[in-house]
Amino acid sequence: MHIIPSGNSGGNLFRTPVLLLLLSLSLPNRHLVAHPSAPRIPEYRLRFYHTHTGERLEVIYRHGNTYDPAEEQRLDKYLRDYRTGEVRKFDARLFDLLHDLMLSLDRPDGEIDVVCGYRTPRTNEYLRTHGHGVARNSLHMQAMAIDIRIPGVTTTQLRDAALSLGRGGVGYYGPSHFVHVDVGPVRRW
Repeated sequence: MHIIPSGNSGGNLFRTPVLLLLLSLSLPNRHLVAHPSAPRIPEYRLRFYHTHTGERLEVIYRHGNTYDPAEEQRLDKYLRDYRTGEVRKFDARLFDLLHDLMLSLDRPDGEIDVVCGYRTPRTNEYLRTHGHGVARNSLHMQAMAIDIRIPGVTTTQLRDAALSLGRGGVGYYGPSHFVHVDVGPVRRW
């Protein structure tokens, strides 16, 4: 590559960049050619069915280490308090937990049945005082918890898989056929 002195005439300045452009196009550029064995960026996909609203949702909420804010907003809206319609921003670690849980169950494309996502404090208090076994300080109110079922997976299998991840709380509700998972402290009930 030649460096053009600042006192050069306009004609040489024009020809040199054109020459450099033509030269660069004629050389192989390893950065622009896709190599067939190049690693693919993993996609993090989740599929849901909401047991109370009948809504379905499929999202790719993350590409490699990059979360997709638009897809996270779709998840937040989908997991709203279905009684009030109120939406809260979910902790993305919960989505990663669900993704890894589905992988551990060998169901990467499986659908998750949502029993409960976000709950407003008012909804939580109503359920707590009406005998639904709801904790006073439930992580559902902080958008850090979800109650789920996985079609084709028993509640005990789901509980055991969630416990094996060791990444938050796991509540077993066998008679109601769902499991609570959250990204709070590791505990079980």
